Amino acid sequence: MNIFLESHNINNKAGGLGTFNYQVIKAISKLDISNKTITLNAKYPEKLENEFGKIFKYSKYTSLERHFLFRKKKKYDVWHSLNQNTKVEPFFKPKKYILTIHDVNFVEEISSDMKHKVNKKFIKKLNRADVITYISEFAKQQTHRYFNVPNVPEHIIYNGNPSEKRIENNTFLPSFNLEKPFFYSIGDFIPRKNFLSIVKMMETIEEYVLIISGNNNKEYGYEIEKYVKDNNLQDRVILTGKVSDEAKQYYLENCTAFLFPSIREGFGLPPIEAMKFEKPVFLSNLTSLPEIGGDAAFYWDNFDAKYMKDFLLSKLEDFNTNKSFYAPKIRERADFFSWEKAAKEYLELYK
Repeated sequence: MNIFLESHNINNKAGGLGTFNYQVIKAISKLDISNKTITLNAKYPEKLENEFGKIFKYSKYTSLERHFLFRKKKKYDVWHSLNQNTKVEPFFKPKKYILTIHDVNFVEEISSDMKHKVNKKFIKKLNRADVITYISEFAKQQTHRYFNVPNVPEHIIYNGNPSEKRIENNTFLPSFNLEKPFFYSIGDFIPRKNFLSIVKMMETIEEYVLIISGNNNKEYGYEIEKYVKDNNLQDRVILTGKVSDEAKQYYLENCTAFLFPSIREGFGLPPIEAMKFEKPVFLSNLTSLPEIGGDAAFYWDNFDAKYMKDFLLSKLEDFNTNKSFYAPKIRERADFFSWEKAAKEYLELYK
């Protein structure tokens, strides 16, 4: 069986799509695929080959492949588009085309003059699919809300946990002094992550520091940096920029609580990573987050700074008083999400 994984987003492991691509492929590499030939598509295939060797075949991605005449011309039994916005498509129709949808947030976020163009491309992808998978029930509901989904088999396959294994003998230490306990958050610096709400919350919290990791060298990051400076919060809010896995795990292991006030998520990987470290997790009650956090997380109902602070400190006190009640729930929720389980479900679909 010849299978093509359209995986070129794997290069950006700092983002959710890149993490998904890498973790699914890594999990597949540890399973029995002796009766399958799986080809990975990547801008730097040599990096993948260095890691996975002859387990997979490799195809070099170029931007030209976005155009019809330059598409891959080999025929495949299964073509799996690992996310909904990949612009690479097969030249010849494969026997089966699988589409994985993480979210359709673009419908709510892009300007009206761009929406028709983007929707048109996505609808073509939808109509090409023989099977559709979603990373959450919310992602499925959101897709059905905005589009006429073809009558094909649909499956929910949850993501795994990027921090399933702790890094042993982690020697990372931050380059700045931490004299107070800290809250932690991580993600792409885009408005829907809603980091500004927890920055504003820190104006009235003196006994903690807030650390946020992610690619803050973009417009929303500059907006937050300006707010921090204008309100003299430099000693309470620290933006680290992108961090290594070692740094991320250090912050997750040592934080007092993990904060994730995002207003739009198809899944939300960071909260379940924090749960692996048995940390209290505070989320917005929007989109997929209640589905992912379950009863093992705390949920803000709104983003008023005083309310967020009072809720956070109150629930932290409850958590610290009743750790024996909360800790098992958090561990169980973190362990529910497994890349091995996800990989097995995708392989079963290919079969």
